[in-house]
Amino acid sequence: MKVDLNCDMGESFGLFSMGQDEDMMPYISSANIACGYHSGDPHVMRKTVELAKQYGVGIGAHPGFPDLLGFGRRHMNCTPSEVKDYITYQMGALREFASAAKMKLQHCKPHGALYMMAMEDETLAKAFLEAIAAVEESAVVYALNQSAVVDLATKMGIPVAREVYSDREHTANGSIVLTRKGVAIDDYEHMAQRVVRMVKEGVVVTHTGEETTLKAETVCIHGDTPGAPLLAKAIVKALKEIHIQVASIKEVLGVSC
Repeated sequence: MKVDLNCDMGESFGLFSMGQDEDMMPYISSANIACGYHSGDPHVMRKTVELAKQYGVGIGAHPGFPDLLGFGRRHMNCTPSEVKDYITYQMGALREFASAAKMKLQHCKPHGALYMMAMEDETLAKAFLEAIAAVEESAVVYALNQSAVVDLATKMGIPVAREVYSDREHTANGSIVLTRKGVAIDDYEHMAQRVVRMVKEGVVVTHTGEETTLKAETVCIHGDTPGAPLLAKAIVKALKEIHIQVASIKEVLGVSC
Protein backbone atom coordinates (compact mmCIF):
# COMPACT_ATOMS: atom_id res chain seq x y z
CA MET A 1 0.00 0.00 0.00
CA LYS A 2 0.99 3.60 -0.62
CA VAL A 3 -0.24 6.88 0.84
CA ASP A 4 0.61 10.54 0.35
CA LEU A 5 1.41 12.76 3.37
CA ASN A 6 0.70 16.45 2.79
CA CYS A 7 1.34 19.57 4.82
CA ASP A 8 0.24 23.20 4.50
CA MET A 9 3.39 25.29 4.13
CA GLY A 10 4.78 28.69 3.19
CA GLU A 11 2.37 30.46 5.51
CA SER A 12 4.86 32.98 6.88
CA PHE A 13 4.96 36.48 5.39
CA GLY A 14 6.99 39.61 5.96
CA LEU A 15 8.33 39.53 9.52
CA PHE A 16 5.60 37.10 10.62
CA SER A 17 6.74 33.50 11.01
CA MET A 18 4.32 30.56 11.02
CA GLY A 19 4.61 26.81 10.76
CA GLN A 20 7.58 24.47 10.97
CA ASP A 21 8.36 23.94 7.29
CA GLU A 22 11.99 22.86 7.53
CA ASP A 23 11.24 20.38 10.31
CA MET A 24 8.23 18.93 8.47
CA MET A 25 9.72 18.58 4.99
CA PRO A 26 11.74 15.36 5.66
CA TYR A 27 8.59 13.42 6.53
CA ILE A 28 6.07 14.43 3.85
CA SER A 29 5.59 13.75 0.15
CA SER A 30 3.48 16.80 -0.80
CA ALA A 31 3.65 20.48 0.20
CA ASN A 32 0.59 22.72 -0.10
CA ILE A 33 2.10 26.18 -0.53
CA ALA A 34 0.21 29.33 0.45
CA CYS A 35 -0.09 31.80 -2.42
CA GLY A 36 -0.37 35.18 -0.69
CA TYR A 37 -4.11 35.57 -0.09
CA HIS A 38 -4.66 33.94 3.31
CA SER A 39 -0.93 33.92 4.07
CA GLY A 40 2.48 33.71 2.41
CA ASP A 41 4.35 36.18 0.23
CA PRO A 42 6.52 35.97 -2.93
CA HIS A 43 9.76 35.56 -1.01
CA VAL A 44 8.32 32.78 1.15
CA MET A 45 6.77 31.07 -1.87
CA ARG A 46 10.14 30.92 -3.61
CA LYS A 47 11.92 29.63 -0.53
CA THR A 48 9.28 26.97 0.09
CA VAL A 49 9.43 25.73 -3.51
CA GLU A 50 13.22 25.50 -3.25
CA LEU A 51 12.97 23.65 0.07
CA ALA A 52 10.50 21.15 -1.39
CA LYS A 53 12.80 20.55 -4.35
CA GLN A 54 15.71 19.93 -1.98
CA TYR A 55 13.74 17.18 -0.22
CA GLY A 56 12.10 15.71 -3.32
CA VAL A 57 8.64 16.77 -2.18
CA GLY A 58 5.84 17.45 -4.69
CA ILE A 59 4.44 20.96 -4.67
CA GLY A 60 0.88 22.14 -4.92
CA ALA A 61 -1.00 25.42 -4.66
CA HIS A 62 -2.89 26.20 -1.46
CA PRO A 63 -5.14 29.07 -2.53
CA GLY A 64 -7.61 30.70 -0.15
CA PHE A 65 -9.99 33.60 0.16
CA PRO A 66 -8.42 37.11 0.22
CA ASP A 67 -8.62 37.12 4.02
CA LEU A 68 -5.22 37.78 5.56
CA LEU A 69 -6.64 38.93 8.91
CA GLY A 70 -8.82 35.83 9.29
CA PHE A 71 -6.16 33.47 7.89
CA GLY A 72 -8.65 32.41 5.23
CA ARG A 73 -10.82 30.62 7.78
CA ARG A 74 -13.75 33.03 7.62
CA HIS A 75 -16.56 32.31 5.18
CA MET A 76 -16.90 34.88 2.40
CA ASN A 77 -19.81 35.52 0.07
CA CYS A 78 -18.12 35.34 -3.35
CA THR A 79 -19.49 34.60 -6.80
CA PRO A 80 -18.26 31.57 -8.76
CA SER A 81 -16.54 33.97 -11.17
CA GLU A 82 -14.68 35.62 -8.31
CA VAL A 83 -13.62 32.24 -6.92
CA LYS A 84 -12.28 31.21 -10.34
CA ASP A 85 -10.24 34.39 -10.55
CA TYR A 86 -8.86 33.90 -7.03
CA ILE A 87 -7.77 30.37 -7.87
CA THR A 88 -6.27 31.38 -11.22
CA TYR A 89 -4.36 34.30 -9.72
CA GLN A 90 -2.85 32.28 -6.88
CA MET A 91 -2.07 29.11 -8.80
CA GLY A 92 -0.55 31.17 -11.59
CA ALA A 93 1.80 32.90 -9.17
CA LEU A 94 3.02 29.63 -7.66
CA ARG A 95 3.30 28.00 -11.08
CA GLU A 96 5.87 30.60 -12.11
CA PHE A 97 7.95 30.03 -8.98
CA ALA A 98 7.76 26.31 -9.69
CA SER A 99 8.82 26.86 -13.30
CA ALA A 100 11.80 28.94 -12.18
CA ALA A 101 12.89 25.99 -10.02
CA LYS A 102 12.34 23.54 -12.92
CA MET A 103 9.36 22.01 -11.13
CA LYS A 104 5.69 21.52 -11.96
CA LEU A 105 2.54 21.96 -9.92
CA GLN A 106 1.54 18.48 -8.79
CA HIS A 107 -1.73 19.32 -7.05
CA CYS A 108 -4.06 21.95 -5.69
CA LYS A 109 -5.68 22.02 -2.27
CA PRO A 110 -7.82 25.06 -1.47
CA HIS A 111 -7.40 26.46 2.02
CA GLY A 112 -9.67 26.91 5.02
CA ALA A 113 -13.15 28.27 4.43
CA LEU A 114 -12.83 28.09 0.64
CA TYR A 115 -11.99 24.39 0.93
CA MET A 116 -14.89 23.65 3.28
CA MET A 117 -17.47 25.68 1.36
CA ALA A 118 -16.56 24.07 -1.97
CA MET A 119 -16.94 20.59 -0.45
CA GLU A 120 -20.62 21.33 0.23
CA ASP A 121 -21.55 23.72 -2.60
CA GLU A 122 -21.66 22.21 -6.09
CA THR A 123 -21.56 25.62 -7.79
CA LEU A 124 -18.40 26.65 -5.97
CA ALA A 125 -16.92 23.19 -6.48
CA LYS A 126 -17.45 23.48 -10.24
CA ALA A 127 -15.91 26.96 -10.30
CA PHE A 128 -12.69 26.01 -8.59
CA LEU A 129 -12.34 22.71 -10.45
CA GLU A 130 -12.64 24.53 -13.78
CA ALA A 131 -10.06 27.09 -12.66
CA ILE A 132 -7.59 24.44 -11.49
CA ALA A 133 -7.89 22.46 -14.73
CA ALA A 134 -7.38 25.63 -16.78
CA VAL A 135 -4.14 26.51 -14.98
CA GLU A 136 -2.67 23.00 -14.73
CA GLU A 137 -4.62 20.29 -16.53
CA SER A 138 -2.86 17.38 -14.84
CA ALA A 139 -3.03 18.76 -11.28
CA VAL A 140 -4.57 16.46 -8.69
CA VAL A 141 -7.29 18.05 -6.55
CA TYR A 142 -7.40 17.22 -2.84
CA ALA A 143 -10.90 16.82 -1.40
CA LEU A 144 -12.87 15.38 1.48
CA ASN A 145 -14.63 12.05 1.25
CA GLN A 146 -18.29 12.22 0.16
CA SER A 147 -17.94 15.81 -1.04
CA ALA A 148 -19.29 17.73 -4.01
CA VAL A 149 -15.70 18.13 -5.20
CA VAL A 150 -15.08 14.37 -5.36
CA ASP A 151 -18.34 13.80 -7.23
CA LEU A 152 -17.80 16.59 -9.74
CA ALA A 153 -14.10 15.94 -10.31
CA THR A 154 -14.88 12.32 -11.10
CA LYS A 155 -17.53 13.37 -13.63
CA MET A 156 -15.22 15.99 -15.17
CA GLY A 157 -12.28 13.61 -15.50
CA ILE A 158 -10.10 15.59 -13.09
CA PRO A 159 -7.80 13.47 -10.88
CA VAL A 160 -8.95 13.74 -7.27
CA ALA A 161 -7.40 12.47 -4.03
CA ARG A 162 -9.57 11.72 -1.02
CA GLU A 163 -8.07 13.43 1.99
CA VAL A 164 -8.14 12.59 5.70
CA TYR A 165 -6.63 14.48 8.62
CA SER A 166 -4.15 13.38 11.24
CA ASP A 167 -4.75 16.30 13.60
CA ARG A 168 -8.42 17.21 13.14
CA GLU A 169 -11.61 15.46 14.16
CA HIS A 170 -13.74 13.81 11.48
CA THR A 171 -17.51 13.81 11.14
CA ALA A 172 -19.79 10.92 10.19
CA ASN A 173 -19.82 11.89 6.50
CA GLY A 174 -16.03 12.04 6.22
CA SER A 175 -15.74 15.80 6.62
CA ILE A 176 -13.71 17.52 9.36
CA VAL A 177 -14.41 19.85 12.25
CA LEU A 178 -12.89 23.17 11.15
CA THR A 179 -11.02 24.99 13.91
CA ARG A 180 -9.36 28.41 14.02
CA LYS A 181 -6.33 27.11 15.91
CA GLY A 182 -4.49 23.78 16.07
CA VAL A 183 -4.72 21.85 19.33
CA ALA A 184 -1.54 20.50 20.93
CA ILE A 185 -1.16 16.72 20.70
CA ASP A 186 -0.09 14.80 23.79
CA ASP A 187 -0.18 11.22 22.45
CA TYR A 188 1.65 10.95 19.16
CA GLU A 189 1.51 7.18 19.03
CA HIS A 190 -2.26 7.14 19.44
CA MET A 191 -2.70 9.68 16.65
CA ALA A 192 -0.27 7.78 14.42
CA GLN A 193 -2.22 4.57 14.91
CA ARG A 194 -5.43 6.42 14.06
CA VAL A 195 -3.82 7.38 10.74
CA VAL A 196 -2.71 3.78 10.16
CA ARG A 197 -6.27 2.60 10.67
CA MET A 198 -7.66 5.18 8.26
CA VAL A 199 -5.15 4.19 5.58
CA LYS A 200 -5.24 0.43 6.09
CA GLU A 201 -8.85 -0.20 7.14
CA GLY A 202 -10.66 2.92 5.91
CA VAL A 203 -12.17 3.55 9.34
CA VAL A 204 -11.98 6.44 11.83
CA VAL A 205 -13.69 7.27 15.11
CA THR A 206 -15.62 10.53 14.68
CA HIS A 207 -15.74 13.49 17.06
CA THR A 208 -18.99 12.07 18.44
CA GLY A 209 -17.45 8.68 19.19
CA GLU A 210 -18.92 6.68 16.29
CA GLU A 211 -17.01 4.80 13.63
CA THR A 212 -17.32 5.87 10.01
CA THR A 213 -15.74 4.66 6.78
CA LEU A 214 -13.60 6.76 4.46
CA LYS A 215 -10.83 6.44 1.92
CA ALA A 216 -7.39 7.78 2.77
CA GLU A 217 -5.31 8.51 -0.33
CA THR A 218 -3.61 11.54 1.22
CA VAL A 219 -3.20 12.46 4.89
CA CYS A 220 -2.88 16.06 6.05
CA ILE A 221 -0.57 17.07 8.90
CA HIS A 222 -0.85 20.78 9.70
CA GLY A 223 2.57 22.37 10.15
CA ASP A 224 1.18 24.92 12.65
CA THR A 225 -0.14 22.21 14.98
CA PRO A 226 2.01 22.23 18.15
CA GLY A 227 4.32 19.21 17.95
CA ALA A 228 3.62 18.61 14.26
CA PRO A 229 7.12 17.32 13.40
CA LEU A 230 6.91 14.75 16.21
CA LEU A 231 3.51 13.66 14.96
CA ALA A 232 4.81 13.39 11.38
CA LYS A 233 7.75 11.30 12.54
CA ALA A 234 5.44 8.98 14.50
CA ILE A 235 3.10 8.58 11.50
CA VAL A 236 5.92 7.72 9.09
CA LYS A 237 7.34 5.21 11.56
CA ALA A 238 3.95 3.56 12.14
CA LEU A 239 3.27 3.30 8.40
CA LYS A 240 6.68 1.80 7.68
CA GLU A 241 6.19 -0.82 10.38
CA ILE A 242 3.24 -2.28 8.46
CA HIS A 243 4.89 -1.76 5.05
CA ILE A 244 2.81 1.18 3.88
CA GLN A 245 4.97 3.42 1.69
CA VAL A 246 4.81 7.22 1.79
CA ALA A 247 4.71 8.26 -1.88
CA SER A 248 3.71 11.12 -4.15
CA ILE A 249 0.00 11.50 -4.77
CA LYS A 250 0.39 10.73 -8.46
CA GLU A 251 2.11 7.47 -7.53
CA VAL A 252 -0.68 6.69 -5.06
CA LEU A 253 -3.38 7.35 -7.64
CA GLY A 254 -1.44 5.84 -10.53
CA VAL A 255 -1.79 8.91 -12.74
CA SER A 256 0.85 10.48 -14.99
CA CYS A 257 2.29 13.97 -14.56
